[in-house]
Parts: sequence; C-alpha cells; structure tokens
Amino acid sequence: MSAKRKRGARSTAPATTNRKVRDGVEAAPPSLREDASPYRVGAVGRPPQTADAPGESQQRSAGSPLRFIDLFCGIGGFRIAFERAGCQCVFSCDLDEHAQITYEANFGERPRGDIYSIPDNAIPPHHILCAGFPCQPFSIAGVSKKLSLGRKHGFEDKEQGNLFFKLAELIDHHRPDAFVLENVKHLQRHDHGRTFRIIWETLTDHLKYHVYHRVIDAQGLVPQHRERIFIVGFREARHFEFPEFPAEGPKLESILEAEVPEKYTLTDHLWNYLQAYAAKHKAAGNGFGFGLVTGKNIARTLSARYYKDGSEILIFQGPRKNPRRLTPRECARLMGFPEDFKIPVSDTQAYKRFGNSVVVPVLERIAKAVVDTLQRPVDFRPELALEMNDKENAGAAKRGPVQVSYRKLRAKRKG
Repeated sequence: MSAKRKRGARSTAPATTNRKVRDGVEAAPPSLREDASPYRVGAVGRPPQTADAPGESQQRSAGSPLRFIDLFCGIGGFRIAFERAGCQCVFSCDLDEHAQITYEANFGERPRGDIYSIPDNAIPPHHILCAGFPCQPFSIAGVSKKLSLGRKHGFEDKEQGNLFFKLAELIDHHRPDAFVLENVKHLQRHDHGRTFRIIWETLTDHLKYHVYHRVIDAQGLVPQHRERIFIVGFREARHFEFPEFPAEGPKLESILEAEVPEKYTLTDHLWNYLQAYAAKHKAAGNGFGFGLVTGKNIARTLSARYYKDGSEILIFQGPRKNPRRLTPRECARLMGFPEDFKIPVSDTQAYKRFGNSVVVPVLERIAKAVVDTLQRPVDFRPELALEMNDKENAGAAKRGPVQVSYRKLRAKRKG
C-alpha cells in the first residue's frame, strides 16, 4: 500500500509541464515561444559552489544565526518574519523612496536602492535569499492595466518583469543554502503557464536547486482572502514541507478600531459613483463590484490601489451612513504587522505599501519551516507509520479496502 504525497511536498515540475515518458526515458519538453530565455548558469558571476566545496554563504559557526538578505524588501514583512525565526538580516534593498522611509523608521537602516546598481560581490555572504519580486507584471490587475495602456507585461516589462533574472544572477553568484520567493497566485497561469515554466526551469535545471512551491491563502491567520505563491529552494536535496494553515481564522472585528476619524468615511459623491459603477457592470454581466463588509466578515485582497477609492474593502457603518475605508493602522493589522510598527508616511503611501506587502504571520511560519529544515541533517527524512483508522475492528482489513492515515515518527538517517 503506497502513501499519498503529503500536501506541500516537493513538486518535480510545475503543473503546466506535461512531459511524455516513453521506454523509461522522459521526452524533452517542447520549445518555448518566449522572448526571455531561462537564466544560464555561469553567464555572470563565479562558478557554482558545491557541497564538497562550500562557499562563504555556508560557513557558520555553531550557535550563530542564519544570515539572510531582504531583496525588494518593501516595508519589511520578510524581515519581521525571518527575524522572528531567529535569523539576522545583513542586506536590504528597495527602489521605492516611501518604502525606504518606512523600513528605516522601523529597522534603523535605510535599504539600498536600485538592485542593478549594486555589484553582486557587494552583497554580503548569506544563507537565505528572500525576495518578494515585483508582482505587477504578472498579477491579473497589473496585466489588465498594462494591456489597457498598451504596455508590455510579464517578462516583456523591462522595468519590473526581468527582475527575476537578476535574482537568478545573485543566486548563481552567492549560492545560498536556501531562497524564499513570493509572488501573486496568477504567476502560475501568466502567459498560459510559460512564465512559471521558465522560472521553474531556471531555478531547477539551470541553477540546480531543489524547489518546492505552494499557493497559500492568508485567511487562516488574518481576516483577508489573499492567495500568494511561495517558492522555496534548497541548494542541497533536503526534505521540506510547507507548514499547515487553519482553514478559518479571525474576522474583521479583530482588527477594526473603535473610533475612526470622519475623513475615512466615503463622500456622497464617491459612494454614489461606486454604486452606479457596480450596477452598470452587473447589468453588462461583468463581475465588478465594491466589497462591502462588516466586522463579522473577512476582507477581499488588499491591493496597492486601495488609496484610490477603497472599493475592495468598505466597512459598513449602518443604513444611514456611508461606508468607510480602512485606516492605515487597520491595514497594518490586516497584513499581520505588529502594533508598534511605525507608519511615517502619508495615508496614500501607506495604503500602497501595505497593499504590496506580504502577510507577516504566513511568512513567519514558512521562515520557521525553512530554518528548521536547514538545521536538520541534510539526509533527514521523516519516518512514516501506517495506522488503521478503524482501531476497534482490526479485522476490517481482511474484508476489503480500509481507510488509513500516516503519522510522522522520529528522524531517520540514511544508511
């Protein structure tokens, strides 16, 4: 009786790959019709390090924390998560000035700017590379906007779409023990799956990392439906499992403030406009509509455009009063930031920054799972034990198929 693969176990290929096996030999994948080619190892940087000849990123004295770098760091969601997991940040960068201001106010250091202006060897040695690389070129909203403006999207977006290949260059140069990447769920489907396939092949076939990926909804930890894809890779072949998350979590009432300034209530003009716009699109069969919620609900996904009209998350204030936006502090809570997180920028900039951030408690669980994996022996594999669910009638197995489950025991070393 074979065990089913546990959810979150290593994927050998993205869902978009469908290779045929003939006579025990896996056929080569069909050629990709894509301008951007997978990153080629050795094109830039030093030769890859190996387990037999570890580089600086692997050298760590006993008891010292794992070091990580925070690329496209935004306002520091990755940093909070990995510091809570016991790691030490040694480098950060982000091009946005308001993100830099917020990051500096909370962590005491200003991130570097344009990643392209920083030589690879100027980035300190590290064990873990973290990056929430820009998602606008791949998100549904971002692609729709770019198409309406006649702009390129995906890898053809020269300003943001090719930042993934800069990540590949840095991974090739530093060969960290692990990396953790985050992006929108739509990354898997962008350009009919070709974008994700190029990313996958770059990380696995060319950079030779062992990669896992999973789409995770944050609503088990915060009152927000927010699906994001997380891509975790290890230089060596390690066993890794994504953490489990609750199916249901807190409601909006857990993050709402008791007293809110009147400026957050929508004007009559804006509220009437949103209702008319929603009615127009509903009549046309389109799905557009504002998200009116109470404290007993969970919110839609908070986006960087929330500053415009707040339409995706409007808080009901009774039948005789217009709804209101969330305050920046409520947005911080919605994304799982701590209460003492400083917001030194305007409301408009705060909405943009939180809408582009990661959900801290989701990433914190992933960070701890990555750290646990790196601290175990490389050859660690969980031992599985077969259990009968029907314990009162052990003879059930003789009468036909029975439902079984597996539980992990102690660590098991190879050999």
